[in-house]
Amino acid sequence: MNYKKIIWWSIIVAFGGFVFGFDTAVISGAEQEIQNLWNLSDTMIGQTVAMALYGTVIGALLGGFPSEVLGRKRTLVFVAILFLISAVGSAFSPEVYSLMFFRFIGGLAVGASCVVAPMYISEISPTNKRGQLTALFQFNIVVGILISYLSNYFIGGASDGNWRIMLGIEIIPAALFLILIFFVPRSPRWLILKKGLIDEAREVLQEIDPSQVENNIASIQYNQDNNESKGGLKEFFSGKFNIPISLAFLIAFFNQLSGINAVIYYSPRIFAETGMGESASLLSSVGVGFINLIATLLGIFLIDRMGRKFLMYICSFGYIITLGLISLTFYTGFGEGTLLIPFLVFGFIASHAVGQGAVIWVFISEIFPNNVRSYGNSLGSGTHWVFAAFIAAVFPFVTSTLGGGITFAIFTFIMVFQLIFVWKMMPETKNKSLEELEKLMIKNR
Repeated sequence: MNYKKIIWWSIIVAFGGFVFGFDTAVISGAEQEIQNLWNLSDTMIGQTVAMALYGTVIGALLGGFPSEVLGRKRTLVFVAILFLISAVGSAFSPEVYSLMFFRFIGGLAVGASCVVAPMYISEISPTNKRGQLTALFQFNIVVGILISYLSNYFIGGASDGNWRIMLGIEIIPAALFLILIFFVPRSPRWLILKKGLIDEAREVLQEIDPSQVENNIASIQYNQDNNESKGGLKEFFSGKFNIPISLAFLIAFFNQLSGINAVIYYSPRIFAETGMGESASLLSSVGVGFINLIATLLGIFLIDRMGRKFLMYICSFGYIITLGLISLTFYTGFGEGTLLIPFLVFGFIASHAVGQGAVIWVFISEIFPNNVRSYGNSLGSGTHWVFAAFIAAVFPFVTSTLGGGITFAIFTFIMVFQLIFVWKMMPETKNKSLEELEKLMIKNR
């Protein structure tokens, strides 16, 4: 097994997650200055921030189609180009509607990347390392978030036009990703199942593991030959794949109804509402990024050892405890102006990163059969981003209307249902090949 080459290809593809994370979080340091600069209402700034998420929804829902026709690699090339266009356009936007348009373009790239990148990595990874390698995508997301927070902090605030620098720095990682993606091969499973290019797939598999080339080809072809599925969209919704569809929908739904993206997008605003100044709020946001990174590393270390379900139990209990305490703190006003809220937020972020953050993209990319994996990833990612867009759009209005106490109490209540989902419905997928999981997940196989 040529682990070095597999890891190298996985790192390159997962770097799309870095640009994703940077693009997602960089707006947090600029949104209040943009609101003041153009005299935007809370509703309008919410829409400006959420515009990237609207693009992400479309990119996620449609990302499976080009990955089917053009392949995983070519789709990622277009993703990198969209990131680059978004970064340049956002930095030079003359008014809010131009900014919203270019943030929407970046959202398309984010949505497509979270469909295609985990799918590609899962298709080239050995069974015993698939969780860790696919979770590299999430690791790169949190590194991108952290670097965006650090970048915003060192720029020193968004006033005097510095917000343009904040958004424009994304040009560097976007261009790097575009260059690097040309150094990975096309997915061998896609080459066999969608194009019938056995010889090219054999060359890729030869680089991965020379001793198992023919066995791997035979396994992929056997599942294809014994599966009556054509992999079409109509059959995808025929009822045959109801089990993986339900699992993908629910894990993505609970991911966002925890409030994770509200915290990532609006962390300076949340901290400022507790009496912290702008500099302290930005620095606390950097703390969010560091905790996210450390806990994600822990999740990656454990995911193939302890399993996906174990990490989701840790996540669920952590969510309930931290979100409940944050809600209580807002209600009582206890600790206002201190570091209590930031430390509770850090605990919430750690719970997410160890569990949902490490698991979601791995789990969704595992549970769907080869022939419909692109549609399944689109459905799971699309669900994730529909609710992410909704939360980001309404969070400023809801918190200003209901207050932080009620807002975080709602998140806490929903996370009780996530715990029930993990307990009663979620299967364990570690140490099973994609072909083995296919047999378990499809009805009447």
